[in-house]
Amino acid sequence: MSTEISSLQRALRLLKQLIATPSFSREEAATAAIIEKHLEDSGISAFRLMNNVYALNKNFNPQLPSILLNSHHDTIKPAKGYTTDPFTPTLVDGKLTGLGSNDAGGPLVALIETFIHFYPKTALPVNFILAATAEEEISGKNGIELLLQDKEFLGKLQGSAIMGALVGEPTKMEMAVAERGLLVLDGIATGKAGHAAREEGENAITIALQDIVHIHETNFEKASTLLGKTTAKVTVIETENKAHNVVPAQCRFVVDVRVNELYNFEEVMEILRSKVRSELMNRSFRLKSSMIPLEHPLVMAGHVMGLPHYGSPTTSDKALMPFPALKIGPGDSARSHTANEYIYLHELEEGIEKYIQLLNITLSSLKS
Repeated sequence: MSTEISSLQRALRLLKQLIATPSFSREEAATAAIIEKHLEDSGISAFRLMNNVYALNKNFNPQLPSILLNSHHDTIKPAKGYTTDPFTPTLVDGKLTGLGSNDAGGPLVALIETFIHFYPKTALPVNFILAATAEEEISGKNGIELLLQDKEFLGKLQGSAIMGALVGEPTKMEMAVAERGLLVLDGIATGKAGHAAREEGENAITIALQDIVHIHETNFEKASTLLGKTTAKVTVIETENKAHNVVPAQCRFVVDVRVNELYNFEEVMEILRSKVRSELMNRSFRLKSSMIPLEHPLVMAGHVMGLPHYGSPTTSDKALMPFPALKIGPGDSARSHTANEYIYLHELEEGIEKYIQLLNITLSSLKS
């Protein structure tokens, strides 16, 4: 039996375990334990920080730079419309269905198998770090961000700098070299309460609706070659008023803004605030747009393999990494967060093979 078949079987077994174990964001303790045991059963010393699991290659050399292999093991809650149990992995005709199978269980187990492949090797020009992290789906602070700032984790690196990362997300094994940043704004429209029958007050909903139209019509002129235009969409609107006969004094709404690399968040907020009467407040400036240089060894290795590159409209933990990161993995982003989420076994096998090939080409380029 070939190494590839053995790796696929091992990856499939782990993926089925992860699917069968609920791991909503902030509730990933059980899947963290499964990953930790899987690594230890493979002869690898694994470390745990809250619900993050990480490991270093066997012959880690602090004098060398490191490459991080990262993906997440948290999921959203099941979408409506599942026709099978989302926590029962179902394999039919090479198609594995279950919550988290595609986002990001497939990329995660493929990266774990890739790490296992390189773990015992000697005379490498770089180190490898594996990190299976939490809270990616909610952009939480106790996932990759916590790990990269942890004193114990940094102590184990002994000064080795991370020169780049592979971030495992479903991209059809195409290279997402850039991501739009995510800026979430809370809007508050303020009017004046009154009795609806007497046409009193100023309706905050009306103010909010006018502002929402202005937000949707805002044209951010600077377009990016990879990421297109910055966009702003209102995704939530609500009032606390429950009485049908009261004109609401306040209406709240949420704006989802996807920002290309040609704008900073402060500029975007200034533009939007100039268009509306409502108060706009940012939740966070953490998830900025990011791009890995096309001449980075990881990207160049992908080009040698004939892998296309593109700019991704979605945000991942790549946004929280202070070093170049390439988002790539088996599966298809279009399946993420959908009912009956799935991944094909041939995609999983291809993911393992191409991850290993990409890193082997990278290693060769670093040696030369």
